[in-house]
Amino acid sequence: MKKTLILKSDDPIIKSLNFKPYRSVARRRVVPFAPANNDPQTMEVITPWKSKLTVTRGDLLISELDKPEDVWPIDAQIFDQTYIIVAPGVCIKRAITWLVPLEDVAQGDKDQIITVHTLEGTETVRAGDFFLAKGIQGEIWPYPKEKAALTMKPAE
Repeated sequence: MKKTLILKSDDPIIKSLNFKPYRSVARRRVVPFAPANNDPQTMEVITPWKSKLTVTRGDLLISELDKPEDVWPIDAQIFDQTYIIVAPGVCIKRAITWLVPLEDVAQGDKDQIITVHTLEGTETVRAGDFFLAKGIQGEIWPYPKEKAALTMKPAE
């Protein structure tokens, strides 16, 4: 059995990867996580790709418009720097997202399991099913290839 690869944003391999710039074309639903002061200030969510992430008060919950129950968290500061609200509760990502096939980390092995340390927790995925995404602060996360085909276009 192969050992799971662990990937963090400061790993040297990140600098050697050939990331390409992409723009999102998707309008998404956005809801702030704002629990009352006497309620828990964090919660766990299961993403559409089955990762368990932690949402902290002030984070934003993002989902596709047609699947509002399938959410993932985004840090509020990063949201402010990378998204724009286009209508009440609706946003578009305005920043470039840098993508590289995650199998590039696995030296071409599509079946390699990789645990990616994101800002909101760890996500363990199969390399052949995901891109590795890099954001404006060097943060990384796995981005489903299937979703990228529907929502991302190469930046010109």
